[in-house]
Amino acid sequence: FWTAPALPDGFRGVDLEVGRSLGRNGTLERQRDLITTVMQTAGQSGETVVLPESALGFWTPSVEHLWRDALSDSDVTVIAGAAVVDAQGYDNVLVEISAQEVGVLYHERMPVPVSMWQPWRRWLGQDGGARAHLFANPVVEFAGRRIAPLICYEQLLVWPVLQSMLHGPEVIVAVGNGWWTTDTSIVAVQNASTISWARLFGLPRVTAFNI
Repeated sequence: FWTAPALPDGFRGVDLEVGRSLGRNGTLERQRDLITTVMQTAGQSGETVVLPESALGFWTPSVEHLWRDALSDSDVTVIAGAAVVDAQGYDNVLVEISAQEVGVLYHERMPVPVSMWQPWRRWLGQDGGARAHLFANPVVEFAGRRIAPLICYEQLLVWPVLQSMLHGPEVIVAVGNGWWTTDTSIVAVQNASTISWARLFGLPRVTAFNI
């Protein structure tokens, strides 16, 4: 029962072990290390490499240009976690990067309450915290396929998965940044949850986690 579902054709997930520095270390060296990892992972022409939640840190024009230039002579596409920040708060997102396309692919529907999603701030007239896009983008179009993205906390809930399944996805893409779960079973529970959903609906699944 717990055998992992098949990987979707053309997708490869990357697990990292860089702890809390992922998404916080915004140095050029870290970005170049990630680019090197992507190119080493992409074994065939046209592969899509998936990086964990928050992998790219803040999604800025400089980061966008760096990655687009790095992929300009390849057929590799990257799906990676990042944060889009503005004066009111931030969006926890997945971005798509290739020589042809670049931009936000998915906005997280349900960030972790309290630590990320802080709706009372708006009620008090304050800025900050992650936005919850509760009913947005249950599936997204990617390379001609409908994918169901699930970021971190969404994998522990029932409704995001069921909301996605109503829209007929072909692939589950599950990412997380679990450095803060050390000495707990949270990442294992997330993994077991997405395995169960993928098997129940007969879908291939690709994952990318950082611990």
